[in-house]
Amino acid sequence: MAQPELAPRVAEVLDEFVSHLELERGRSPHTVRAYRGDLNGMLAGLDDLAELDLAVLRRWLAAGHTAGAGRSTLARRAAAARSFTAWARRTGRIATDPGARLVSPRPRSALPAVLDADQAAAVLEAAGSGAAEGEPGALREALVLELLYATGVRVSELCGLDIDDVDPQRRALRVVGKGDRERTVVYGVPAAAALVRWLEAGRPAFVRPGSPPALLLGAKGGRLDPRIAREVVHRAMAAVPGTPDVGPHGLRHAAATHMLEGGADLRYVQELLGHAKLATTQLYTHVTVERLKVVHEQAHPRA
Repeated sequence: MAQPELAPRVAEVLDEFVSHLELERGRSPHTVRAYRGDLNGMLAGLDDLAELDLAVLRRWLAAGHTAGAGRSTLARRAAAARSFTAWARRTGRIATDPGARLVSPRPRSALPAVLDADQAAAVLEAAGSGAAEGEPGALREALVLELLYATGVRVSELCGLDIDDVDPQRRALRVVGKGDRERTVVYGVPAAAALVRWLEAGRPAFVRPGSPPALLLGAKGGRLDPRIAREVVHRAMAAVPGTPDVGPHGLRHAAATHMLEGGADLRYVQELLGHAKLATTQLYTHVTVERLKVVHEQAHPRA
């Protein structure tokens, strides 16, 4: 959908804020695109930034609600607005910060769909069987699935890995996550075996002159696009009957939940997933409790 055209000075300020997000705050390209899209809609119709007040912000959110935007979308838009107006006030582009008084609906913490351990094992076994003949694409798919489930990394983090980020002796990966925060994650024997097979018989088939040092390469020899990795996961789920159609984030949820069910400390899982706040990781404890309730209701004589 085409974005509304902004007044020249307003568009210039938005460009300056986007540069601030990219260069000073290190926000991801995905976040930057989302903020630009949201703020473009918010600033449409203003001839000057001085016209931006609390009433404008409230009308903008109300219009989104009327158009059917969900709570999480409205919360994201409000966060973008507050970030923009705080920056604009701090840098002297507006006299007051109207976003400081903006209240938005809190997004519901919906429980994510999670594979159970047997389903995860079936998906990985199917991918391993498909890679048994050594076809390079199948080897790559098996590694993508193994590493996502073994480490709980985000798909963008996985595709951002270079070969030098792999420590095969310690079975560990150096991962750069949100906000350029670096962490170390470990992986087990199955993922290690998939990694060796990929490096020996898979990756060399994808290398082209000028290929980057990326661990995972695409068909043209460049770094694997996260969209392709998502397609890999969805195809793997579809290949195993009865498995919910989850993407890479579903494997991340599964990794966290299964570790907690296995007795892992919540702080350890927080560090592994790269969550800045423990409250984000605590969502997975609710998943575990819900599963225990289902088992209890099905099996306990006094349920």
